Amino acid sequence: MKRYDAVIAGGGAAGLFCAVQLGWQGRSVLVIEHSDKPGRKLMITGKGRCNVTNNCGTDEVMKNIPRNSKFMFSALSRFSPEDVMSFFECLGVKLKTERGNRVFPVSDNAGEIVAALVKAAEDSGAEFVRDDVKEIIIENGKAAGFRCESGDYFGEHIIVATGGRSYPRTGSTGDGYKLARSVGHNVTEITPSLCPIVTAECEECALAMGLSLKNCTLSLRENDSAKPIFHELGEMLFTHFGLSGPLVLSASAHLGDLSGNKYYLDIDLKPGLDLEQLDNRILRDFNDFPNRDFQNSLNRLLPSKIIPMVIKRSGIAGDKKVNQITKEERERLEHIIKKLTFRVKSMRSIDEAIITRGGVDVSQIDPKTMKSKLCDKLYFIGEVLDVDAYTGGFNLQIAFSTAYSCANNID
Repeated sequence: MKRYDAVIAGGGAAGLFCAVQLGWQGRSVLVIEHSDKPGRKLMITGKGRCNVTNNCGTDEVMKNIPRNSKFMFSALSRFSPEDVMSFFECLGVKLKTERGNRVFPVSDNAGEIVAALVKAAEDSGAEFVRDDVKEIIIENGKAAGFRCESGDYFGEHIIVATGGRSYPRTGSTGDGYKLARSVGHNVTEITPSLCPIVTAECEECALAMGLSLKNCTLSLRENDSAKPIFHELGEMLFTHFGLSGPLVLSASAHLGDLSGNKYYLDIDLKPGLDLEQLDNRILRDFNDFPNRDFQNSLNRLLPSKIIPMVIKRSGIAGDKKVNQITKEERERLEHIIKKLTFRVKSMRSIDEAIITRGGVDVSQIDPKTMKSKLCDKLYFIGEVLDVDAYTGGFNLQIAFSTAYSCANNID
């Protein structure tokens, strides 16, 4: 019976990267993956382009981790976004930085990232086996291996890198949570994060379906709270059920209990204009065509798909001539343009979430090594941990940093 220096459950971003790092140290490594190919979830990240990290400093990464960011301080200090970029460039993958400091392969092909990781792991001596992990084998109070459907695999160090529950068709089925609980670990509530949002006004949204707003501001607030929970400039998308796109996905990471219908999303369609500037702009458009119907007067200002929604909410008759619109009506219109509000009804299912919120309680994990505080020789890395971030490459950075800390600190 062969015994490895390390056995890794999960051939995703964290598992593959950890295998490379251990292999480069000359350690024998086995990666157990239950899907037909490793890195399947990586293949669909960044819309198939794979946003590998964010070209920013460690402090900025920390700001983009809404929960348990302090847990990541040590791992990010050891392996930063700059280190991630250097790693892939050393493997021959050319990278580029796009808007929002998002880093992609020049090829815009996630397959290049997966192929580079798998090849690096294989070249370092790592072995792969396709099997389903059922439980952690404990010997003398220590983790000693994984019991799988087709047999048992033993190692000096046992690493759980099974991912979360998002995109289950790629192999993220939440098995790691069962493994963690079986040895006494707490697992926090598992919910979708970075997920599209269903709004109470879904019928209105459906009329604007497919509209992508490129430069708007989105704010998430709880009831009438003066200070928004989330506020950011960027891109978003209208869908048949509500709202999606980068801004909405990031806002979803801040949603708590949705049962009270207490969350609202406010869209500023013209963040570059204050109310006075917006009023001047609308007056100028109205003056250019004073006899035009109101419903035909906003094409210079707003995308055509959203105009019917704005007109309806303004309460101004669509066939009213613009030279008859009162100052009060104009002010009402301007407030709608600056604050187009939608009530959050729910999030789409976890099957559509980019990542999982919740996971193995990080208070029971050593942040410097990713080692379990409850079971010797056992480690947890990547999305299986209760750490998640906004869109922009930050979640893959978490995967790589936790994997690096684990691989370079096993005793």
